[in-house]
Amino acid sequence: MMSKKITNTQSVVRTDVWNLVATSIQKQQMIATIEEYRRFLKPLVLIVNAQWISLDSLTSKERINAVERMIHRTVKNPHPKHLYFQKIIDKYPSFRKFPSYLRRAAISDAIGIVSSFHTRYKEWQSGIRKKRQSSPPKLTAMCNSYPALYKGQQVRYGLNYKTVDIKVWNGFDWIWLTKIPIIKHGLNRHLVEGNKIQSPALVVNKNKCQLSMPVQIKKVVFEESDFVCSVDMGINNAATASIVGRDGTVKARNFVNPARDIDRRNQRRMMIAKKSKQTRDITKSDFIKGFCRGLYRKSANINLEISRKVVRGIVSFAKSHNIKLIVFENLAGWKAKAGRKKSLQKQKFHLWCHRKIVELTQDRWMELGGKVVFVNPKYTSAYAFDGSGKVKRSKINYSLCRFSNGKNYNADLNASYNIGARYWYSYILGDKNFSRVFVGKSSNDTLRTPVTLETLRSLKAA
Repeated sequence: MMSKKITNTQSVVRTDVWNLVATSIQKQQMIATIEEYRRFLKPLVLIVNAQWISLDSLTSKERINAVERMIHRTVKNPHPKHLYFQKIIDKYPSFRKFPSYLRRAAISDAIGIVSSFHTRYKEWQSGIRKKRQSSPPKLTAMCNSYPALYKGQQVRYGLNYKTVDIKVWNGFDWIWLTKIPIIKHGLNRHLVEGNKIQSPALVVNKNKCQLSMPVQIKKVVFEESDFVCSVDMGINNAATASIVGRDGTVKARNFVNPARDIDRRNQRRMMIAKKSKQTRDITKSDFIKGFCRGLYRKSANINLEISRKVVRGIVSFAKSHNIKLIVFENLAGWKAKAGRKKSLQKQKFHLWCHRKIVELTQDRWMELGGKVVFVNPKYTSAYAFDGSGKVKRSKINYSLCRFSNGKNYNADLNASYNIGARYWYSYILGDKNFSRVFVGKSSNDTLRTPVTLETLRSLKAA
């Protein structure tokens, strides 16, 4: 083991969803609070946009204080700059009772909206556009924002975060709704020692009643390791992970394949195919908008759950072996060429959620203090890890392959070994982009061999 220690200096914030159990009256009052907040926010967006030239050069705290002085009348500030806002207060007398902390939250929200608009507008002016003829961005004053609740002023937590008190607008005054039960806390990040909860947002509509709770993750200090977790993502097995050492040692292996969920997803897809054929035979025309919407939605949700289960399997496997690095193939932009149109193989590739798995793994693993690295995917599956040359896939079982020396082996496991070997080979030779595919840099007529696990072992022996 190397003794060098790494500190994750960048603060990481993740958001959990806390589900609330509110009565119908409490829910109506929460919705009224959100509507009151949005009504208060709209003129602030226009004011901040009008004064953006003077606000642009200030810090975040200075911007909030400056805008507050423009709109809020006090003894020390009897004549605010924007009389326009005073007319709005006369129109909506309820704004006179608007809580000070919620007012500052609305000001901060308005500053963020205007800042985003000006950033996008500058990009459009400089020519950074999706299309050459794209229209310029527009400032959205009617924003569907949710209010941020400051602890002690608008939100109070009960013992062990089982209940919560929220300050709401009941149509006449600001009152406290007390002891609202919380039934779920997301991933319970707030219970991890060192994590800090921040100001939540109240998210309530006809379908939801919850707190969007941001949690600042504690900084992680850990030791470097001489092993990495290399992951090969495939069609037959969702993910195959191996713990590969710097010297070519393979310490552990794991297959992650939520077969039950995959079967459930495929059943929905077969139901869609059947309904499509029946409808086409009867109507002889194109499908109407929203055809099989429910089945498509269920299929997509199951696919998302498959991604989450695969990520949990990869992360728990790497964590159990105290690994810092998870290594994937760089498959960004990759498109499958195999399979005929409407064939089962084509459908498998279409439903392959490899990018979602990578994205979720990056988020979760960085939160735990780890790092995700990508290597060049070329020939990782095509060559045997023992250096015997190219492999041949079995025509009966595509998960198996035969080496040139006659050995039969799992194709995904073979690829995961080569992925880990490719990372270590690039690392030892100082390739920071981890783009190495072949042994050496020769450009003459000498036959070049792709990096495999045997290459890594030979490098150590030399």
